[in-house]
Amino acid sequence: MTYHNIITSHHVVLVEFYATWCPHCQRMAPIVEELKELLTDRAAIQQFDIDQNETIADKAAVSSVPTFIIYRDGEEMWRRSGEIDGEVLLEKVEKYI
Repeated sequence: MTYHNIITSHHVVLVEFYATWCPHCQRMAPIVEELKELLTDRAAIQQFDIDQNETIADKAAVSSVPTFIIYRDGEEMWRRSGEIDGEVLLEKVEKYI
């Protein structure tokens, strides 16, 4: 599946770019898992390890991790790098649903 197919697979898609060695990403992991449960059937959440998906990370112009990008109908609507409060991230996704 191509990156384009992934970001157009649902009306709203949250993409997280992370790295296993990144302490900020490790702190965000349980938050992202919780969002997956809260957003089931309302938005898709896709995660990419930048070390295993360099081409995709380059295509998305990711320069730091974690990076979160929200797409609606394949169009980038919002982007943020770094740790973010789970409730704030949830509100951002729900804004575009």
